[in-house]
Amino acid sequence: MLSRQKLLLHPAAKVTLFMVCLLPFAWLVYRAFSNQLGANPAEALIRATGDWTLRFLCIVLVVTPLRVISSTPALARFRRMLGLFVYFYVVVHLLSYSWFDMGFDVPDIAKDIAKRPFILVGFSAFVLLTPLAATSFNAAIKAMGVKRWQMLHKLVYGIAGLGLLHFFWMRAGKNNFAEVSVYAAIIAVLLGWRVRQYFSKKSLQPRNNGRSQLLN
Repeated sequence: MLSRQKLLLHPAAKVTLFMVCLLPFAWLVYRAFSNQLGANPAEALIRATGDWTLRFLCIVLVVTPLRVISSTPALARFRRMLGLFVYFYVVVHLLSYSWFDMGFDVPDIAKDIAKRPFILVGFSAFVLLTPLAATSFNAAIKAMGVKRWQMLHKLVYGIAGLGLLHFFWMRAGKNNFAEVSVYAAIIAVLLGWRVRQYFSKKSLQPRNNGRSQLLN
């Protein structure tokens, strides 16, 4: 375990992860410039960037359970970077839709968001994700205080739910629910683990209080 910890704490670990996280974006750019996105490149880019947003969101949510279960505290140092990559891919997703689908016509984009529920849900997830990305820095944690910062970042589970709903509606037209079910199962398991941890800690509190009173 010590060697694993040393490996994760190595300065090169973050750089390596950063490069790995950029690979999907680099692959999409390559496919776009080499005309490998199929008959409808705009739709392919919008769907692919949306898919990667949800995938990275699942990866972020799995960091804490994996850290606890594997007793590898060093994993925590990657969570913030992974969270910012969620935001990076959602911004690219939104830009792809705004540019290739709507031609950056802001009034039309606003009408489309209001008219189509699945876009409204996706845009709501983006709006909620923005303050999380904006406060993913030490200065923000210090300014807000740890408790308020933690409360704000619990929004990630609501964002995951909105992301799933957006993804579901996008796939509904093609009756393709297999991939949605996989993401839903992953997020449900991770949320279930969180709930279980919460109640486990709550059940231990009276015991810990009792012990402290006896010690006093």
